[in-house]
Amino acid sequence: MFVAPGRVNLMGDHTDYNQGFVLPMAIDRACTVTVDRATTQGVVARSAQLPGEVRVPVTGGAHPGSVEPTWGRFVAGVLKVLGAGGAAVPPVDLEVSSTVPAGSGLSSSSALSVALALALSDAAGLEFTELDVARIALAAEVAATGVPGGLMDQLASLFGVAGHALLIDCRTNDVTPVEISPGIAVVVVHSGLPRTLAGSAYAARRAECEAIAARLGLTSLRDATAAMVANEPRARHVVSENARVLATAKALSFGDLSVLGPLLLASHASLRDDYEVSTPELDLLVDLLVEAGAAGARLTGAGFGGCVVGLVQRNHADDVLAKATRRYADATGLSPDAFVAHAVDGAHRVP
Repeated sequence: MFVAPGRVNLMGDHTDYNQGFVLPMAIDRACTVTVDRATTQGVVARSAQLPGEVRVPVTGGAHPGSVEPTWGRFVAGVLKVLGAGGAAVPPVDLEVSSTVPAGSGLSSSSALSVALALALSDAAGLEFTELDVARIALAAEVAATGVPGGLMDQLASLFGVAGHALLIDCRTNDVTPVEISPGIAVVVVHSGLPRTLAGSAYAARRAECEAIAARLGLTSLRDATAAMVANEPRARHVVSENARVLATAKALSFGDLSVLGPLLLASHASLRDDYEVSTPELDLLVDLLVEAGAAGARLTGAGFGGCVVGLVQRNHADDVLAKATRRYADATGLSPDAFVAHAVDGAHRVP
């Protein structure tokens, strides 16, 4: 059995595909894939949570985007990527289960892709580095969804360290664990508003950033300065967000909520106003968490729905979540899902 955790991003959204900095952590909600040798041809996958049975030829067969049910596209995507590299995956049966809520911005699809990449490469007798697995999983996701994502989610799932966030340089893919002060609780609230990147403005935002970088003569917005992008809201977010990632990483191990809280709120304001990926529900959740006692909060992930993340004194976390979610449910009629997230080790095989 192979286990791959989801992740929550503490700081640094829409910076990964701009070769910037991010600060995610692997969380104690994960996807598991169990592998058994099959007696029939092909790969057959079943999910404990999702309907339908997936049957895909070991060669990958049809284009992943055409596979039904839709969650099976990730199986087909991994097979296609491995096959393109010359791997010979034998017929196997897969049992998939996940505690990462879908459409939450907590990387349920990346956890699935990483677990599948580990399971199917192992079935083929192949060994890859964590970075190689991250690249295989990302390529599989792109093939499955058509969304040109960055590598943050896969790296976070693979390189997680218990009790630590991960400072990732998305230009070099260097990963540096950053201890989370024991006095801080990381709280996550799902807005009850599902999020899907396919069909959202995600790809458009990425294209805008690439166009601005090209106009400025830069390889990516990682190299832009605040002065260069003062009149470019999308790029202004990226430049300011990179600075916030580094400042957050510095303050996190000290547990200085007086510094961390304003950084989270500034990030949310930038994502809301400059990058325009928030929603009224996410904005309300951020406000209610702060009113209930969180030092700060922000949307996490790509936006367009999903979750917010906040930082709270550990001994106040349950009370803050109870107050904020009750008021949110009363105001919106939605059913939020709230929990304290714990940083865990990265994807691995369970003996």
